[in-house]
Amino acid sequence: MVQNGQITLKDVQVSEANRLQGGNSFRDTARVLRMTRYMVGWASTGIQMGAFEATLKYAQERLQFGKPIASFQLIQDLLAKMLGNLTACQCLMLRLAQLDDEGKLDDHHAALAKAFCTAKSRETVAWGREVLGGNGIVADYNLARYFSDAEALYSYEGTYQMQNLIVGKAITGRGAFV
Repeated sequence: MVQNGQITLKDVQVSEANRLQGGNSFRDTARVLRMTRYMVGWASTGIQMGAFEATLKYAQERLQFGKPIASFQLIQDLLAKMLGNLTACQCLMLRLAQLDDEGKLDDHHAALAKAFCTAKSRETVAWGREVLGGNGIVADYNLARYFSDAEALYSYEGTYQMQNLIVGKAITGRGAFV
């Protein structure tokens, strides 16, 4: 779960010894954003994993008309789509981990991870909530928590559209930032 807090500092001076090193330009800030966006890709993939596992467990245990709802066609369709999103995000993040290990992870890779994985996470948890019906919004089954966390990850570290502009510039060689 994402914890937020408001911190206000007034008339603060930081000595050189306590100053954050290496933070002299936007390029330095961009390096930090690259890694945090990359980690958002992992976090949103983890949210999908949790949502899928919780949804599958619920579908196998929830009885309707004397049998588990997991035996119904529409439930299986939603579970299959959830697994497809999850697997796609896992594969993307595995490839980016390989690039990171090779020292080749670039801003557009991290932007792609952030945009793609958070969008798929929103979709995946929404499908999970759909499987659980009214139980998808109560705390007992965790889907509401996954849903809220997916929304938070989608919203911070730059919008979906900004991430796509970063990727688009890398693809075309032309910046479309206005």
